Amino acid sequence: AAFAAAAMVIAVGLASGSDALDTGALLPRLDVTAPAWTWQAMVGIAIPLYIVTMASQNIPGTAVMNSFGYRVPWRPAMLVTGVGTLVGAPAGGHAINLAAISAALAAAPSAHPDPRKRWVAAFTAGWAYLVLAACSAAVATLIAAAPEGVVEAVAGLALLGTLGGALASALDDVREREGAVVTFLIAASGVSILGIGSAFWALVAGLIVRVAVGSRR
Repeated sequence: AAFAAAAMVIAVGLASGSDALDTGALLPRLDVTAPAWTWQAMVGIAIPLYIVTMASQNIPGTAVMNSFGYRVPWRPAMLVTGVGTLVGAPAGGHAINLAAISAALAAAPSAHPDPRKRWVAAFTAGWAYLVLAACSAAVATLIAAAPEGVVEAVAGLALLGTLGGALASALDDVREREGAVVTFLIAASGVSILGIGSAFWALVAGLIVRVAVGSRR
């Protein structure tokens, strides 16, 4: 519903002529970007992404697969995703992983009653990603033509459920509540220190608060 509302607003803006649309940008093209190494990016982006990928994707993804009776070979899986990330990183694929939500969708009985045939769901999803990738330039162009604030509002509406579930999970354990709240607030603040983004400082502050509160108790 949020996506449909955004599409209507963008369409009305384009029809009224108030927004200019570069039709040439609707087709995808390949732009080669040379990587630039900085210690700020390594500490502020790479390390938080690694921690988040492991904690919120690889480990939960493996747990989801195990809950449906699939045994994930940990070492080979991490080797394949690690090499895949190295290969895909220059093209923007910075976190190839055992995605938790995708695993839950493709490995659940809703994908197929027979566990031996659920791979078809994952196979189909992979090809669907490739089809959607070809449309990514058109989607990005339409988003750029949207009135100011529309995309942010739509993203907020679409993520309300996810935010609610994440907060409920983070605050569920009373003993861990202070650290979770501090982590969330600092990450949401967007503060940057020494050129390092808020994601890193949120993890640092949350862990400090967790250790301090735990030792006090």
